[in-house]
Amino acid sequence: MQDCDVQIDTDALPNDPVVLQQMLRDLYAENDKLRLLIDRLTRHQFGRRSEQLVVEQLQLGLEDQEQTVAEHQAAQEATEPADSSKARSHSARPIRNHGALPSHLPRYEVVIDADHAACPCCGGEMHCIGELRTEQLDIAPAQLRVRVTRRPRYACRGCAEAVVTAEAPSRPIDGGMPTEALIVHIVVSKFCDSLPLYRQSQMLGRQGVTLDRSTLSNWVGTACWWLTPLYDLLVATVLSSTKIFADDTTLPVLDPGRGKTKTGYLWCYAVDDRPWCGPSNPAVAYIYTEDRKNVRPAEHLAHFAGILQVDGYGGFKRLAGDRADASIRLAFCWAHMRRDFFQFHASTKSPLAAEVLTRVAALYAIEAETRGRPAEHRLRIRH
Repeated sequence: MQDCDVQIDTDALPNDPVVLQQMLRDLYAENDKLRLLIDRLTRHQFGRRSEQLVVEQLQLGLEDQEQTVAEHQAAQEATEPADSSKARSHSARPIRNHGALPSHLPRYEVVIDADHAACPCCGGEMHCIGELRTEQLDIAPAQLRVRVTRRPRYACRGCAEAVVTAEAPSRPIDGGMPTEALIVHIVVSKFCDSLPLYRQSQMLGRQGVTLDRSTLSNWVGTACWWLTPLYDLLVATVLSSTKIFADDTTLPVLDPGRGKTKTGYLWCYAVDDRPWCGPSNPAVAYIYTEDRKNVRPAEHLAHFAGILQVDGYGGFKRLAGDRADASIRLAFCWAHMRRDFFQFHASTKSPLAAEVLTRVAALYAIEAETRGRPAEHRLRIRH
């Protein structure tokens, strides 16, 4: 949407009726654009995030699209086994936990035995005929412990100079106190469970161990150093693919000395061949930069050649356009394209926008049927 910049000097209005009519049309057009913008911002701020289109509510008489979808579904039911769709929908349904606890969890038993020395009725001997068994989910709270490494020293009684001691094991931090397990626990708690280091410091303090946040931060930095070769391999593996997804997002970053945060950027590059049974394992690589300049994706994808699926960011378009050999082919995102039509339809109830959304829904239905299927199966459905 272009910016609306209609400006009128009310103290110097023209007398020509034709000019006045054109000015009125411009004002109406500007008003429509502003209303559309206000509706979009209002939905973004206060409305639901759902972009589902209820076709039954449109009542636009799009019989041709509905007939096409119906014919496609009928053809699918005719070419596939009768119970395949039911089996597929049943298998896709998530398994819910209604009380059964995972079998891989360790069990420990508490036996509460009754006084069975004699029958309370006749005084005869009691015999076990079974048991009642119940399970409860329990937890063993994390407990700090100290690993003591002992290395015996051996000396020869015949010569006082020969002393033998086993070599000391390596440590993740030379001379440091943490074990590998403690560093992993801190890193996982911070990055997977969103537990800040200052809270972890407080939790350790409740067990009598005083470790300030700066110490924990140094340990996290050491873990990052150890993981750098693995990270480099992950990035290289993802970017060596011939088809990747790319996007970026903002990230608040602490700005020491200013007392506030600044905006950084995380670039996401992903490989996922599962929808078309490709050979590559799914993987995602993130690269951090301090800005969003066009040169950033150009640096990351300097050696990439293939299909790059992206949104409408100009940096990706420029990257593909700068390749003289056309080694990068852009594929754009249906969701971004559809969103513009959805927002336009929500504000204007445009029949044309509704028709576009209906056709996109039909395409989505086809892709849902082909996802994860072999190439020949996908080709048969699409044709």
